[in-house]
Amino acid sequence: MLATANRLHTLLTQPRCALGVFLPAGVHQTDVQCRQLDHLAQSGVDLFEIGLPCANPALDGLLIRSAYHRALLKGDVIDRTVRAVAHAASLRPTVVMTYWEPVRRHGPEHLARLLADAGAAGVMVVDLPRDETLRWHHAAHTAGLSAPRLVPRATQDTDLPAAVDGASGWLYAPASTGPTGYQGPLDLTALDTFIQRLRTASPLPVVSGVGISSPGLAARVAPLVDAVVIGTPIVRALLSDPAPAGSVTAAFAQALRTRIGTAPDA
Repeated sequence: MLATANRLHTLLTQPRCALGVFLPAGVHQTDVQCRQLDHLAQSGVDLFEIGLPCANPALDGLLIRSAYHRALLKGDVIDRTVRAVAHAASLRPTVVMTYWEPVRRHGPEHLARLLADAGAAGVMVVDLPRDETLRWHHAAHTAGLSAPRLVPRATQDTDLPAAVDGASGWLYAPASTGPTGYQGPLDLTALDTFIQRLRTASPLPVVSGVGISSPGLAARVAPLVDAVVIGTPIVRALLSDPAPAGSVTAAFAQALRTRIGTAPDA
């Protein structure tokens, strides 16, 4: 378990901004999803974030909600997720993104061990209830997992210590205050200010996603963070015509390598 956590730490502390790609587990058959993961890894992905399907993904937009719904209809969600994590982790450092409901239903200790045994480096519970924080962090630590935390932009300075307490692996700063799939402009000045607040509150690497809808936006966010995670543009390609997903990923990877512009603006 330590080796997988070290791979994640090494990736997020290197000088360049890493590219993460989010995929919901279980939408396609396991062999198909494995081929998709192979293709994305070859297209420039540094980090995989595998989504555990949930019936009420409150922070997600219509596309990812639809993907989760399709996965849930197929059944065997935990098994499909474990298989996706195992293959992704054989390719790149892999973190699972989940809501609290499936963690509660399957048991924090059981699910943490299951995902750790599959090779996950960490599990981020995006809506972790405050009164369950200690239990979850203990379960993750015991299983050898990091426990990244999503910190909402609206978090006040007085609440930041509690928001980052016990987190490990990374802190997630959403680029948009909207749901996943947001395609409007980003207030990069506000994002930069928030990221600096996070860096003052914690030494953990900072990752950003949600609303980074184009390679150009990714390049402008990249100087602010240690990794950028792309979800909806890749999921959209995989759900409609999987062929372009690799080229979409490659365009984001190229944008992070060239990083056009470094000054944040609105």
